[in-house]
Amino acid sequence: MRNGVLAITNAGTVALLNEEGYRIFGVEPQPDDLGKPVAEVLRAHPDVVRQLLSAFEMHMLPNRAETRLRPSGKVIGYTLAFVRDDAGEMAGVAMFFKDLTRVEQIEERERLRDRLAAVGEMAAAIAHEVKNPLAGIEVMAGLLRRKIPDIPDAQTVLTDIIAEAKMANAIVQEVLEFVRPIRLQVEHTGIAEALHAAVSLAETKTSRGSIDVNVDVPAALPEIQADHHQLTQLFTNLLINAYEAMEGSKGRVVITAATMQQDDGGEGREAVRIEVQDSGPGMSPDVAEHVFDPFFTTKAQGSGLGLAIVRKIVDAHDGQIDLRTAPGSGTLVRVTLPVSVRRDSE
Repeated sequence: MRNGVLAITNAGTVALLNEEGYRIFGVEPQPDDLGKPVAEVLRAHPDVVRQLLSAFEMHMLPNRAETRLRPSGKVIGYTLAFVRDDAGEMAGVAMFFKDLTRVEQIEERERLRDRLAAVGEMAAAIAHEVKNPLAGIEVMAGLLRRKIPDIPDAQTVLTDIIAEAKMANAIVQEVLEFVRPIRLQVEHTGIAEALHAAVSLAETKTSRGSIDVNVDVPAALPEIQADHHQLTQLFTNLLINAYEAMEGSKGRVVITAATMQQDDGGEGREAVRIEVQDSGPGMSPDVAEHVFDPFFTTKAQGSGLGLAIVRKIVDAHDGQIDLRTAPGSGTLVRVTLPVSVRRDSE
């Protein structure tokens, strides 16, 4: 299967669009397309234009992402990459994409959907079969601990049993949350409310220690159309990740939010950008590349699903997520969410 290739310059003009790209986009080639603004050449695809133009502001570009072209309904899989000149300076952005609506790709997606459904059913079965015994272990250990208060060694062992049972139960719950399809309950949601709820919820899930959390959200920030529960989960997972990275030591998490206009070559799309910056140890490029992958973790007792769930929630809201980090420099996670959802994506 051939790939479409589209490259634009720093100025947002078309540097390359191959024959397969024209075919997939359903655009008639014109002799003077090269050098034209990409928004003009792809005027029928503002979502694609927005993805391309916003790439210049991102540090980690989407890899193997998908989007639906309108009005054709085609689904394309795409990867974005920076284009650099001989001096190593950024010269533009390239998009490599393919039409996933062809028969062989549809069949592969169906097989993947079946596998995910099977995983979901298996996870639900595991949750039913495992959670009840875990709850029983926790309750019985608690009762036994109260009956033998004068035996310190036994108290220590029983306390460890209860803690391990709770941890196992939390991992089962995270697996369930990841495999379940997200069905958004969209309502007008305040970012500040979701963030403050997340700060409180995160403290019940992991130790905050002496970490200072500063939430700076303008009062005039508009409400967005989103699922309040899912947004709270998103920000909770980011905070837990920050707390665990700093291991409860003295540190700082700063959360800011602001409105922005996402450029799509037309009227644009109003969005809210939330940034979560911590003063932790940061990550190496090799680790940062995989932090959103399911089951990837550098923690001795982590499930590797916290940030994978974050990306899943962001994607469900038609948003974007980016991460900037370096060893010794902390980590910045940037989440961009549209103020209004597209009707055809609900």
